[in-house]
Amino acid sequence: MEPRVNYVVVGAFVAVLGAAVLAVVLWLGKFDYRGVYDRYYVYMQESVAGLSVDSAVKYRGVDVGIVKDIALNPENPEEVRLTLDILHATPVKTDTVALLETQGLTGLARVNLNGGSREAPTLEAAPGQKYPVIKAGPSLLFRLDMAISRLLSEEGLTKLLANLNILSQNATAVVDEDNRASLRQILKDLSELTQTLATRSEGVDKGVRSASQAAENLAAMTETMNKQMPALLERVNKSAVALQTMTEELAHTGRVVRSAVQESSPDIEQFTRQTLSETGALVTELRALTGTLQRVARQLEQEPSSLVLGTKTPQRGPGE
Repeated sequence: MEPRVNYVVVGAFVAVLGAAVLAVVLWLGKFDYRGVYDRYYVYMQESVAGLSVDSAVKYRGVDVGIVKDIALNPENPEEVRLTLDILHATPVKTDTVALLETQGLTGLARVNLNGGSREAPTLEAAPGQKYPVIKAGPSLLFRLDMAISRLLSEEGLTKLLANLNILSQNATAVVDEDNRASLRQILKDLSELTQTLATRSEGVDKGVRSASQAAENLAAMTETMNKQMPALLERVNKSAVALQTMTEELAHTGRVVRSAVQESSPDIEQFTRQTLSETGALVTELRALTGTLQRVARQLEQEPSSLVLGTKTPQRGPGE
């Protein structure tokens, strides 16, 4: 007897398995081995030639995602809308800027994210936006193209021609007749100077040799001074030590003299009060004695005999 097959169970199993496979496929579209991706939009106003789906997206040169889709902006056909899948851990901030970069000579392009300061808040989708929008910046080729376009425009050519005209006028003013004459005179003076140096080359050589000899002598003198400098410094140090010692000895002597004067000040004071007064009286007596001796000496000069005979009594006059 053959077993009966429950087709309902088989059908349910197939449905569940299909749903699981679909969920795995959708999950793989959202995840990979590196983590979860976040989706962003970038609106470019320049050509995205060289950029393709699955092109790399770099943040400061590090791979952080891929270009998921490239299409025209439905709301503005002058812009190209790039859909980027970027790793969730990437610090996409409000000041992050997306730039289109061309890789060498291959013509292939990629998106590079710059900016993103630490203080700036994380970029979020604005009300009415499906995904957050990263601001787009002009690429190097776009800036060069714009600069060349401005330069080659009618206004740019006019300014360029005007600047060239001004430059030519300034150059003409610089090389006028007076300046040309001055330039010819300078060249003539240089020629004469060169000839003079050539005729006096021997003297110049002697001067150079003398300067070289003087430099050698100076070097030798410097070397000698360098050799003698330690001994001289040692002598100066010894003299300084001796001077310091002498100063200390003079200070000590001054202290000793001051102490001796202080100790003998009572005797000096007594000498001043008593001895000086007695000395004054003695000097007075000596002066009187000196006067007496002078009178005696004059008398002896006038009458030498008076020393033996004595002094004559003067004769009395009439009526005395």
